[in-house]
Amino acid sequence: MRNRAAFRSERGQSMTEFALVLPLLVLILFSIIQFGIAFNNYITLTDAVRAGARKAAVARHTSDPEATTIAAVRAAASGLKSADLLIDVDSSWNASEDVRVAASYPYSISLMGLVVKSGRMNSVTVGRVD
Repeated sequence: MRNRAAFRSERGQSMTEFALVLPLLVLILFSIIQFGIAFNNYITLTDAVRAGARKAAVARHTSDPEATTIAAVRAAASGLKSADLLIDVDSSWNASEDVRVAASYPYSISLMGLVVKSGRMNSVTVGRVD
């Protein structure tokens, strides 16, 4: 009779359930962290392209407006690796014409050493040359 009572005991059940659920909880936590890092890089990239477009809008009278714009994008993207940042500026630099500033930056979302998704995030801003 005593052995039957020992088998019906629920002591340790919560520890076993926690041990089964813990890997899933850790996976979810790490995926949230990885997504947060990628989203932060995207926000930084978008802000840098916007800053570059603002600089390009008033850089028509500089000696090299494209280089000035690229320098503004790189300066605004201080949290990103400058070597991985690809920047493209397209404009005729005539007054009231559009200037298009585009940039891309690589991202990689990995969970437990396994790459789930990778590629390049892109951001484009169009401004008007003054």
